[in-house]
Formats: sequence, C-alpha cells, structure tokens
Amino acid sequence: MEKLQDLIIVSAPTKAGEEFVTQLIRNKIPFAAIVNNRAEQDRLDKLGAKNMILIDTTDEQTWIIPEFSVSKVFLFESSLNLCCRYLRICRTWTSDPIYVITHSSNPRLIYKGLGATIVLHTNHTNVSFLISSLVS
Repeated sequence: MEKLQDLIIVSAPTKAGEEFVTQLIRNKIPFAAIVNNRAEQDRLDKLGAKNMILIDTTDEQTWIIPEFSVSKVFLFESSLNLCCRYLRICRTWTSDPIYVITHSSNPRLIYKGLGATIVLHTNHTNVSFLISSLVS
C-alpha cells in the first residue's frame, strides 16, 4: 500500500456500502477498505478499491495501527458482531467521527458505547448524502 494522506476507512459488506465505495472512487476521495476475508477483499477490488486492510477480527494481537493517518470511518453493518469488532478496532485508530450505517434495529447505544459518533438507520442503498460531507 502506498503512503498516502489521511484516508477514510470503509467497511462495505452491504449494497449501500458498495455504492458508497463507488461514489468515493467517482469523487476521487482517498480511502481504504477494511475487510476480514479474501472474498470480501476480491469483491471490493473488483469495485476499484485500491487500498485494503485485511484484518483477523478474532485475534486482537493483529489489530495494528495502519501506516497512514485515518480520518473518518464509515462502517456499513451486515452483522452486529462484526460491526462491533470493527468499531473497537477503528476507534483506536482515529479520534475523528465514526459512522455506523445500519438497516437493522440493533440498539444504537451498543454502537455508541463502542465509540460510534453517529448511527444512521436507513433501508436505502443510496447514501450519497454521506459523500456531500466529504467533498469540499
């Protein structure tokens, strides 16, 4: 992975997450995708994601800080357990806002307690409103 400016971190296991990644690429906003398996890494690679962080979410010893500065984090929830682990990992990487985007009814207080700044509930795949806060 090349040395870059501050990068946004994105976990994109959902259609909304994929759409967000596509919009980041379209708007030339630098980001890194966080994944926990090769299949997800391959899927995001096909979308055009260049920077990937492959992490074993079950082994805290592997949760090393990336070699670049992390700015905002966007976690698209596909499972409560995985999203909570990503939150715990990413909160140690940045003091910037962490967004959890979910379509489930999981209690937002769980995410807030683990360090999420904003928990957004949506059933839509169009999350272009998130991009507007990133482009100047």
